[in-house]
Amino acid sequence: MSRSRRSAVPAPTVRGRGRDRHGRGARSSVAGPFLPPLRTRIDLFDMTVASTVEYLRGVWPDDLADVTFEVAAGPHSVVAGVGVERWMVSPASRRIVFYRLPIQRLSRLHRNDELHQRMIIETCVFRGVAELLGKDPWELAPDRFRHF
Repeated sequence: MSRSRRSAVPAPTVRGRGRDRHGRGARSSVAGPFLPPLRTRIDLFDMTVASTVEYLRGVWPDDLADVTFEVAAGPHSVVAGVGVERWMVSPASRRIVFYRLPIQRLSRLHRNDELHQRMIIETCVFRGVAELLGKDPWELAPDRFRHF
């Protein structure tokens, strides 16, 4: 009697856990599965507010030395006749709170790209600081816009 060349039980093949092509091992994403996205809208908003505040503190160091700047998701209530506030200024406690969601979602941009989003955030920071100091926003950095 001739014997079969096949083994009695074939080895099971494990599939579905990733591809193991040509003995290189399972593939994974380049950034890894546990890393967060590198740039989010929240991070961009926080960085823009922080860089604008840093610039304004450099221009007005005495007036903004004791001012606290905060970022919140949104206001607790809607002001009648005004709508949703973009920022809140408290002169007594020397505090300005910028509301991220109204600034990002309710602002009407004629071009929705990163530059214009950054410009609207900077505009809100300038207007909030100007309201606290009792100045016009254009007075905060007069030399910045005189390049002629």
